[in-house]
Amino acid sequence: MAALYETKVLPVHVKDIAFPATADLPEIVPGSETEININRAADILRTHTAPVAFPTETVYGLGASALDTRAVRQIFAAKNRPSDNPLIVHISSVSQLDRVLKSKVLAIYEKLIAKFWPGPLTIILPLPSNPDSDEPVISRACTPGQATFGVRMPAHIVARALIAVSDTPLAAPSANASTKPSPTTAAHVYADMHGRIPIILDGGNCEVGVESTVVDGTVSPPAVLRPGGVSVEMIREFGGEEWRDVVVGKSEAGKDESVRTPGMKYRHYSPQAKVVVFVGTGDGSEVVNAYLRNNTSRKIALLKSRQFDIEKWDTSISTQISFIKELGATGAEIARNLFSGLRDADERLLKDSANEGEPLIIVEGVSDADEGAAIMNRLRKAASEIYENGVLIVKDSH
Repeated sequence: MAALYETKVLPVHVKDIAFPATADLPEIVPGSETEININRAADILRTHTAPVAFPTETVYGLGASALDTRAVRQIFAAKNRPSDNPLIVHISSVSQLDRVLKSKVLAIYEKLIAKFWPGPLTIILPLPSNPDSDEPVISRACTPGQATFGVRMPAHIVARALIAVSDTPLAAPSANASTKPSPTTAAHVYADMHGRIPIILDGGNCEVGVESTVVDGTVSPPAVLRPGGVSVEMIREFGGEEWRDVVVGKSEAGKDESVRTPGMKYRHYSPQAKVVVFVGTGDGSEVVNAYLRNNTSRKIALLKSRQFDIEKWDTSISTQISFIKELGATGAEIARNLFSGLRDADERLLKDSANEGEPLIIVEGVSDADEGAAIMNRLRKAASEIYENGVLIVKDSH
């Protein structure tokens, strides 16, 4: 894609912003770098000139007005994203949902949003009608072929401030090139999007590291359409009686199937190197060693978490590994470091010209409990092969 912009990375500082609990507008230090840069980005959003990138607590988002089809299509163009992959709408307050989007929170969500808004939870609502037009308030480009849309209120104070100052609900997928690992730093965004967008607001690293959980209370029983920063166990615990029997929807959709949430239909989160995931293989000394014995002459990176111990691996195997990254021990740590780990490994392998062979990233997977559901959802979409308890359960051509 030819460069359209000289992309600027503009710093913003959380310490310069306050969002009083009962206020719809933030308090930003007057004349600060943060105020200047948020206003600069807000001007672009209000005029529908181009998408801008900004931090959220989950991943960096690429936002444009959810009310304007031309603006929404600019997101798809910048990311090279398939046009039938829906976008989540981001708001700064419940009052903005009512006032601008002409939509109401359904009663079934009230306990969940009391606990998790602002935060990494997306709810599905009926698409609001526009009394002044045959078209809905929200651009159909956000939710192709659907009578519903997904909406969330991000917890990151920079994201909320930008949405509030522009008074523009933002359609905002992750700010990466389509199919690549989602960005958790401004540097990740720049690597994928420089020349494609005018501004990246740099608010530091993202805390959660995987995208929001998407829940659908418009169906019975209610469903989790995408696991994310709020676990299924938390949904059951805090959602009330209606959510005790919540079901987890399928993670993949057919190529001709219309979907209600992002991440179900297309390849996602994939570095250029081949990704192979191992779950339930202990320290890796048997299954991973056996796999690598049959896949020599490779550039190898390792993303490990709780149990892998390369001290117990064959020396002839472990010495082939040119990059190792610890993802962490807790689910929250692993989720926070997953996408950056995939990006770091890929960058290292592609730069390492001393080794020959197809680059390979070995990832230690986790169980599906708690945050593990979101972690494994992303790894299943990124991986070419997945081994569970030593058995190959997924083999993909990508």
